[in-house]
Amino acid sequence: MSDRYDVLVIGAGPGGYVAAIRLGQLGKKTLVVERGELGGVCLNWGCIPSKAVIHAAELRHEATHAQAFGIGTGEVPLDLPKLRGWKEGILKRLRGGIAGLLKSNGVTQLRGTATLTGPTSARVVTHDGKTLEVGFEHAIVATGASPIELPFLPRSNPRVWTTQEMLELEEIPARLAVVGGGVIGLETACSYAKLGCQVTVVELMPQLLPGTDPELVKPVSKRLQEQGVKVLLEAKAKALEEPEGPKGPASLVVETKGGGTERIPCDRVLVCVGFRANVKEIGLEAAGVKLDERGSFVPIDLQCRTNVPSIRAIGDVTGPPYLAHRASKQGIVCAEAIAGEHAACDFQAMPGGVFCDPEVATVGLSEEQAKAAGHEVAVGRFPFAALGRAMAQEATAGLVKVVSDKKTGTLLGVGIVGARANDLIAEAALAIEMGAHVEDLALTVHSHPTFAEALCEAAEDALGKGIHVARRR
Repeated sequence: MSDRYDVLVIGAGPGGYVAAIRLGQLGKKTLVVERGELGGVCLNWGCIPSKAVIHAAELRHEATHAQAFGIGTGEVPLDLPKLRGWKEGILKRLRGGIAGLLKSNGVTQLRGTATLTGPTSARVVTHDGKTLEVGFEHAIVATGASPIELPFLPRSNPRVWTTQEMLELEEIPARLAVVGGGVIGLETACSYAKLGCQVTVVELMPQLLPGTDPELVKPVSKRLQEQGVKVLLEAKAKALEEPEGPKGPASLVVETKGGGTERIPCDRVLVCVGFRANVKEIGLEAAGVKLDERGSFVPIDLQCRTNVPSIRAIGDVTGPPYLAHRASKQGIVCAEAIAGEHAACDFQAMPGGVFCDPEVATVGLSEEQAKAAGHEVAVGRFPFAALGRAMAQEATAGLVKVVSDKKTGTLLGVGIVGARANDLIAEAALAIEMGAHVEDLALTVHSHPTFAEALCEAAEDALGKGIHVARRR
């Protein structure tokens, strides 16, 4: 079998399927090939199922500790099969929605593996054993990334989890060791602790969420301690000692700060130390596509072009930051550029977030980054503890931090730790994208009582005009 398309899209994750839909809207004959499930890692093993688990864990935790509101009867039982079924139902509906959107926009869909055989050709082997030789004018590589494995903690060991095994929800282990205190590690630690699991987090760096403003991390560390989560910083996992039989706890051997050794009893170990772009076995070499100096990812320009004019790349395969919304936006830009429209990935603001407890969200430059870039900064803060809506919901942990250029007033960055941080950050992202000044944020009237008021209050504090927070002298 053979056929020819305007565009071949390899991968139907949040970048690939979005690109394919936009291409269909623009009248391009498009084929999208996905070897797994529609939606990629984000929908099936990442963003969506993890948030479903996080929401369920928060509900259980709130119900168990609602006596302060005059509600609740204590410990709330967990029906794991029902939770798993609810989660699977969400994924099924979303996958069906993507398939329907692709179909309605005239996009051809194939389940299988696509391999580039040249700059304008590919071979597709479908799951039912058929082979299709495909010709194209343009190809979009959207193959994503995969979790990094540790040699002494291989995924083949049933005691070792990646996010996929964790989110299958076959069990809630009594004791879970989490190797990696980044985004996935902290989201898991918070949610699984609320589901009744004893959690230990092992982080190699001196701080959880490495690279994040320490002011934003501090409330998260405090909440983990309150929930009984043990955290080992500047610690390195070295080995897994297992019992001879299939039952009984194993021990994760950890080299602690100062060179000591600690053994952490655990039933399962979650490894979340980062991702590696999926650049192998997709025919990049045959097509002439070059990788970066380390051979880690596909470099692209502002229109997602590789060094080969006919081939573009989007999403995680192009390297960090590994964000689904980045991939989706790149997919739209890439499709429009292929169609001859004026589009480029000239992002002024790319928000990032962690759905831990409390949530953490950032956009733009941190205070440290702004200073390193040569700015004389003005910083404004507003604690959730002074926010009426937060008090009413017993959600007073956290703050909003605004960073601006002291001379020009330009808004440079915003960091939020607290309830609904990942929803609130959208306003800050829009402000930075539009080149707003911190005064614009302060002058914008915010509804009362809301969590969003904290953004306005922090902006006023940066201007030295804070109303509901004591002025620093």
